Amino acid sequence: MNRRKLIRGVLAGQPPPYVPWSMGFTLEAKDKLRAHYGIGPDDDSSLATILDNHLAGVGSGVGFFTDLGDDRVQDVFGVIWDRRVDKDIGIVSGQVLPAPTLTDYAFPDPLAPVFFDGIEAQLALLGDQFKVFHIGFSLYERAWTLRGMEALLMDFHDHPRFVHELLNTIADWNIAQVRKAVTYDIDAIYFGDDWGQQRGLQMGPKLWYEFIYPPLRRMYTAVKEAGKYIFIHSCGDVDELFDDLVAIGLDCFNPFQPEVMDVFPLMQRHRGRLTFHGGMSTQHTLPYGSVEEVRAQTRRLLEAGSGGNYIFAPAHAVEGDVPVENIVAMIETVQAQPAYQSLRS
Repeated sequence: MNRRKLIRGVLAGQPPPYVPWSMGFTLEAKDKLRAHYGIGPDDDSSLATILDNHLAGVGSGVGFFTDLGDDRVQDVFGVIWDRRVDKDIGIVSGQVLPAPTLTDYAFPDPLAPVFFDGIEAQLALLGDQFKVFHIGFSLYERAWTLRGMEALLMDFHDHPRFVHELLNTIADWNIAQVRKAVTYDIDAIYFGDDWGQQRGLQMGPKLWYEFIYPPLRRMYTAVKEAGKYIFIHSCGDVDELFDDLVAIGLDCFNPFQPEVMDVFPLMQRHRGRLTFHGGMSTQHTLPYGSVEEVRAQTRRLLEAGSGGNYIFAPAHAVEGDVPVENIVAMIETVQAQPAYQSLRS
């Protein structure tokens, strides 16, 4: 079956012939998989063929960077990231906005060539995969990377006018990117913006609804006006927001963490309204479980997702501390679905 059509059916709540998947891995985990499958250290193409993910991304969920040396990079917004520990993204170093004002700061051009050059060629190579354009650090995260998390959380209380200006300016920047991205052959816009902790929202619901929800609604409206799907990635315990996110157009939520959400009741409650992408434990089962425990949790998620509105995945990019036997057990169990095997034979 055409993977693009399969995902569209799943988003519409149709029971699929098999549960689709899209699994992500950190650099260290990818290295383990390449070694296991006997492919070269830089051979992303062969690994992609083995994984056979149903979603494919263009744009960048992390960002575009200039290498500063010494494991430090600078993104297009001027933020410096220290990658001595976290090799995939990094840790923010310093403050681009040391004071609560945008007076002396200029945002990068949202339509600059770095964001869109080569996209048509990339899309042509993706075949029948469901294609998403990524806008990472898309609102709150973009704000705190510029201002600093502690400073921004204080600004919610001490400088609310500045926070509104900052978030609305970021939203305008995102909307400009959306309007350009939808001119290409993509299916969805995928926003990344972590709001949650292990328990509840980082800033609490009152501030989330006051500051984040209005510009988010504008962003989602721009996507819906173009007839595209809306995907988001938001870590942590944020399920209290699902009804209101659906109300402004959300189609698919990731990462759907079982450590902070009751994933199976949520799948049942929102079926027909919201698709979930994720659900496989990356905090417990994958790093610490046995191979059979990994297989058992994978099978349970596939069974629950067989009614539609579910795309299998680990709840986050699989980390390098996960035993390769557990990663392979997850991949093999997902790909052992009978309808998928019959299509391959």
